[in-house]
Amino acid sequence: MNLKAVVEDTDTRTGRIFNLAIQALIVLSLVSFCIETLPALSSISRKILYVIEAVTVAIFTVEYALRFYVADSRIRFVFSFYGLIDLFAILPFYISTGVDLRSIRVFRMLRLFRIFKLLRYGKAIQRFRDAFIDIKEELVVLFTATALAIYVASVGIYYFESAVQPDKFGSVFHCMWWAIVTLTTVGYGDAFPITLGGRLFTGLILVVGLGLIAVPSGLFASALAKADRD
Repeated sequence: MNLKAVVEDTDTRTGRIFNLAIQALIVLSLVSFCIETLPALSSISRKILYVIEAVTVAIFTVEYALRFYVADSRIRFVFSFYGLIDLFAILPFYISTGVDLRSIRVFRMLRLFRIFKLLRYGKAIQRFRDAFIDIKEELVVLFTATALAIYVASVGIYYFESAVQPDKFGSVFHCMWWAIVTLTTVGYGDAFPITLGGRLFTGLILVVGLGLIAVPSGLFASALAKADRD
């Protein structure tokens, strides 16, 4: 059996085993990354985790080289979505950028769609894509309106609250966090108005935020239903 069939062809038993083994290593590396963030790990544990990382990166490097070698167009592979994800998943280990990108390996799990031939999910993804395309103009208008609403909310709450809460609403830029949290109706409570005008203004912004959330949900649900019928 040729090398290309093993690396890229998931219809064969050998190819499926190869790709599933890579996916298992991805899961292992993601789990080890999470464990590494635990505080007060012993030096032995950190050494074990480093060995796991070194071994998985070595295997991922060999896999990347094999995929590059068997690719029909090597330049296209390098700049493809999977090619870039595979590269960014191993590159920081070698160049020590100070930015830990190991968590990006989770995107490599998308190859499971190819391995298991999940056609039902593939069709569902296609319906989502069609729905987004169908309402893309409405979404552009909506996102523009949302950006304007965030700006207006930031300026408004600044005028009401900056004098009495300069530590939380000291500038329009400080107020943007409050505006985003309020418009999305999350309301963390880390910054809230204490003046009467600020509270009335906040109530208005909350009503606007409910509309900004409801409108795209309705648009997308309608477009998705249409895509499902088609």
